[in-house]
Amino acid sequence: MSSPSPPYYKQNRLKQLRAFCNAAQTQSVSEAAERLFLSQPTVSLQIQALERELETTLFERRGPKIKLTPEGHTLYKLAQPLVEGIDGLHEAFIAQIGSLESGELNIAAGESTILYILPDALRQFARLYPKIRLSLHNVTGRDGMALMRADEVDFAVGSMLEVPDDIIYRPVFNYQTVLITPPDHPLAERQSVTLHEISPYGLILPPRHLSTWRMVDLVFNQHNANYRVTLEAGGWEVIKKYVELGMGISIVSDVCLSGGEKVARIPLSDYFPDRSYGLVLRRGKFLSPQAKRFIEVMDPEFFASADLASGNPTR
Repeated sequence: MSSPSPPYYKQNRLKQLRAFCNAAQTQSVSEAAERLFLSQPTVSLQIQALERELETTLFERRGPKIKLTPEGHTLYKLAQPLVEGIDGLHEAFIAQIGSLESGELNIAAGESTILYILPDALRQFARLYPKIRLSLHNVTGRDGMALMRADEVDFAVGSMLEVPDDIIYRPVFNYQTVLITPPDHPLAERQSVTLHEISPYGLILPPRHLSTWRMVDLVFNQHNANYRVTLEAGGWEVIKKYVELGMGISIVSDVCLSGGEKVARIPLSDYFPDRSYGLVLRRGKFLSPQAKRFIEVMDPEFFASADLASGNPTR
């Protein structure tokens, strides 16, 4: 005698939870439907069925965008790792039996991280797993966080000054902060400088919303020193070039200095802490086998921590 089939709602619960999680990430039923290659009414019906079963409201519906209710937030924390785990089951199984020959890895990183931090790890990873497709998303820290929270990337690599509650930041590399000037600048021959000695000269800095500007502002204000920015430019390569051309001086992390630049460098360790770069993950994110392998290449000690050993960093 055959065993009875599970109730219909249980057979469809994964579909409902998948629709719910994608709607929560995109804040849109229509965008969730596009992701899942379903019609918008189908996704709406799946979410409504879940709400009826749980006897609660999961979304506040206001115009084209939707927002999780407190009950919706609770369900999302429970459901998202489960949905990701089921969706990644095939790749996880293949990895467990010793073969990882396919798949995709998406990493968010800023330009400086892509240029100076990632090349060695990417080269080693590509040699070990040549059939895994790598995709680098060149974004600023703020946009990288948005991609992680929407589960459009596996993780990010970069530098963080402030770590939100839903994010895990694991520093891997540390670099000094230095002042760079043109070779003929009045400060170029100095072994050390004070912030007040830097004040008269115009600075070239990355855009205001990035962490470098915030750190410069914080340190100068802490020491009651003035500063002025005469040029705002994106990317360390651009900044170094403009310093070489005599258009100003800059405060940079020495990760971007290869030794071939025509600039003088003066340490600022008395004022600025070392700048760290490392792994940035969404708390509770299910890590794919590809992501785990790359993290192990970049930071072999990452999973040695008790709360990270499962591959699902949740604490």
